[in-house]
Amino acid sequence: MTASLSTTLLAPFMVNAFIAGTAIALLTGAVGSMLVLRVELFTADALSHVAFTGAMAALLLGLVTGVGLLIACISAAVVLALLGRRIGRSDAAIGTFFAWILGLGTLLLSLASTSSSGSTGTSSITVLFGSLFSLSSTGTWLAVIGSTLGLIALGIVLRPLIYSSIDASIAQARGVPVVGVSIAFAVIVGCATALSVQAVGALLFVGLVAAPAGAAMRATTNPFATTALSMGLSVAAVWTGLFLSGMIPSVPPSAAIILVAAAFFGTAKLSESLVARRAR
Repeated sequence: MTASLSTTLLAPFMVNAFIAGTAIALLTGAVGSMLVLRVELFTADALSHVAFTGAMAALLLGLVTGVGLLIACISAAVVLALLGRRIGRSDAAIGTFFAWILGLGTLLLSLASTSSSGSTGTSSITVLFGSLFSLSSTGTWLAVIGSTLGLIALGIVLRPLIYSSIDASIAQARGVPVVGVSIAFAVIVGCATALSVQAVGALLFVGLVAAPAGAAMRATTNPFATTALSMGLSVAAVWTGLFLSGMIPSVPPSAAIILVAAAFFGTAKLSESLVARRAR
């Protein structure tokens, strides 16, 4: 069994999954910590449905699915950032947008199903549940490059982003370009969403964003330390999930990854509760 597991872990599809999964996890962990700090996780929930709609639109137009994902997610993230700022409370804008984009995605899926072959069903399932094991070498390195660029961009705006997230009015008074930083972060979030769909799918994307970041915030109040810890937990969730899926082939990697991430959050929450109880 050990030899069989070693063979599986060293197989090209598994190596690609670990490489791409690590890169995506690093970006998702960093982005997730900022979304939690800014209380914008609902944005990630909306974008997960935008990803599905964008992929269906690309399929209907005969474009590469990844292109549709990237364009749709980045565009929607920027629109949500601008709408949330104009309304003053993003929940109303995101809720309306959420319902509209979900209906549009359903319509596009129906149109794609009637105008193409059975590949539509396969593509929709891939977008919904992820496909790390099906990544080619080209797809793997595109994920690495995209995640690296996203991390570099986030590193550039991280300090002013944290400052404006804690108190936007004071940050603006100190000369921080709050609007520009918000738009830049929206683009990064859109990129992270498009890439993460390959790892865990649109339905489970929010779990990979929220669980490691939520666990990290219960371990430290320093926003920089929270970001670093969230990235580490996200990578650990991906690695452990892929390893479990390799040992138990019937378990999809996306499900295993999210279960591990949820376990991290549950453990952090339980530890926080125990510490608080002892302090009484």
